[in-house]
Amino acid sequence: MESFDDGSKDQKRGPGLRAAILVTLLFVLLSGAMFALAPEARESNAPTAGLPDSADSTTVARLQQTLPSSDVSPAIVVVSRDGGKALDGEEKQAVTDLASKLESVSVTDDALKPVFSDDGKVALLAVPLKQSTGAEKIDSLRSTVDRSLPDGVVAEVTGGPAFESDLKDVFAGADVRLLISTALVVALLLLVTYRSPWLWLVPLVVVAVGDRVAALAVATATQVFNYDVDGSTTGITSVLVFGAGTNYALLLIARYREELRRHESRFVAMRAAWRQAAPAILASSGTVTLALLTLSFADTPTNRALGWSAAIGIVVAVIFGLIALPAAMVLFGRGLFWPFVPRLGQKDPSRDGVWARVGAAVVSRPKTFVAGSLALLAILAVGGSGLQVGLTQNERFRETPESVLGQETLAQAFPAGFAEPTVVLAKPDQAKAVIADLEDVDGVSSVMPGPASEKWAELNVVLDSDRGSDRAADTIDRLRADLDDGVLVGGGDAQDLDAKAAAAHDRMLIFPLVLVIVMAILVVLLRSIVAAVVLVLTVVATYVTAMGAGWFVFTHFFDFPALDLPVPLFAFIFLVALGVDYNIFLATRAREEAADKPIAGAMTTALAVTGGVITSAGIVLAAVFAVLGVLPLVTLTQIGVIVGIGVLLDTLVVRSLLVPALATLIGERFWWPSHPGRR
Repeated sequence: MESFDDGSKDQKRGPGLRAAILVTLLFVLLSGAMFALAPEARESNAPTAGLPDSADSTTVARLQQTLPSSDVSPAIVVVSRDGGKALDGEEKQAVTDLASKLESVSVTDDALKPVFSDDGKVALLAVPLKQSTGAEKIDSLRSTVDRSLPDGVVAEVTGGPAFESDLKDVFAGADVRLLISTALVVALLLLVTYRSPWLWLVPLVVVAVGDRVAALAVATATQVFNYDVDGSTTGITSVLVFGAGTNYALLLIARYREELRRHESRFVAMRAAWRQAAPAILASSGTVTLALLTLSFADTPTNRALGWSAAIGIVVAVIFGLIALPAAMVLFGRGLFWPFVPRLGQKDPSRDGVWARVGAAVVSRPKTFVAGSLALLAILAVGGSGLQVGLTQNERFRETPESVLGQETLAQAFPAGFAEPTVVLAKPDQAKAVIADLEDVDGVSSVMPGPASEKWAELNVVLDSDRGSDRAADTIDRLRADLDDGVLVGGGDAQDLDAKAAAAHDRMLIFPLVLVIVMAILVVLLRSIVAAVVLVLTVVATYVTAMGAGWFVFTHFFDFPALDLPVPLFAFIFLVALGVDYNIFLATRAREEAADKPIAGAMTTALAVTGGVITSAGIVLAAVFAVLGVLPLVTLTQIGVIVGIGVLLDTLVVRSLLVPALATLIGERFWWPSHPGRR
């Protein structure tokens, strides 16, 4: 086997090796300091976390905290019988006895009394718990309930504390599962890409450490800048760091291998590779970072949190990719690439490989490839017909937790809105008049007074429609239109309506902002308006196609009723910002070649030398996003599938076929107004 050095003692003892060792040690020390000193992240799973601060439902939730017993949140025990039969006398008595037993758990002195449905099939028992600690009591409460009921009787604990507890359980260990799954996927793909028993270890270790440092940096940012994250935010950030970091590593190592065939010293080769790869990597990472930071303008706090966290992750990934990785790579010699060791003076096999033949075929028949590519994208985009956006709280889980099952049982036995009443806040002296007005609104089943303070009186309004239904949304609209100014409408259905409005606002604002940023970066990087417009249009086409193909997959294989609200926005940012990366890698190399070649030859050479590495990068990124499916939320599965499909399309169709064909058709005007051949 080859030695891991260049065979030159003066090189091993030279300044290049000392600098590499120093940089590597510095990153080890800084990473260790982050692991030791970084604080815990601020986390929140509150229902209003995804709502604008100005929304009525957010205001209602905030004002409810000022009412008497505001720190009391009931856990609801839902009791039914196997097979849907009515509870008999003995079973009803067991429920009554259970109520007496659970009085010791209640935080109030009131006696607990069960409520039975009209058909006698379901019993409901509300157990008041402290809102701040109620979720911690759910496991013991469920254990007590299970032990206290006879065989054949099913109990499900739901309500706010139970939902919070189940959500924590859903994400328990999720970070570890995601990290292990992502690392295994990246390791396998790097091993296949490099076909070396150890080369893959270097980028994998660098990216994995970068991912953990990014997670700690995000945790620090939540404390310093006072924002909250949840499991979805940390999961997406980790996937972005792994995916983008691996992409940058693949591009740099490909350039390094190319330069090792031109330079005897690995240090000189790495410097040359860095100078050539760094502009494209910085432009790529800058595009993604700025696109993510547009989420700072979002109405929704969770969107803003993801934008800030993911931007921090990308910055960490590029720092590790452009500083830590080169230092780690040059610690070893050419033997690191064994058994395919690049030799000085060796011909670059990519120049006449598979991608060279693909490039030659594309530029020889550009009209055919443009027509074929656009036809394929159009066919896949048709799958998006009938696309629906908006999931209810109960539809967001891939595996239904007990709290959701309990709500579904309640909805079948009691009035549709009984389990989650709409909350109306009015001035105390207006409460009676508001109750009368509420009872006259179409869609309202009943109104029950709740706690009151000197400033606000709470009214619990039961709707005659299911949570998340069109009729429930229409009823909320009527309530807000018919009630006097100063009366606020909140609760589950109002939150859903406000979340939809905020999501629509964010899409209308951020979509054009992202496109402007991407266009500006491409114009600056390529010094060509025509090329920038073409590349932006192709990534938008990729997004539309991926949404259509993804919706087809969700309706025919997953049976999802709709996309979750943040999915279109997140998919757009990831596909446009990450998708343009591959166009940047291709176009910057084509511009280099265009200094002394016509557009067809420049595109052929660029595709030949970048085709393998970009394809590998695209497959890695698509696979990493697919790993989001190991997490149990529908939202993450949908983002993973759509982005995975889009990245593969962008890698294998748009970047490989459509862009070179379009550039060839446009001709030298593709570089207008600054042709590289004029230098």
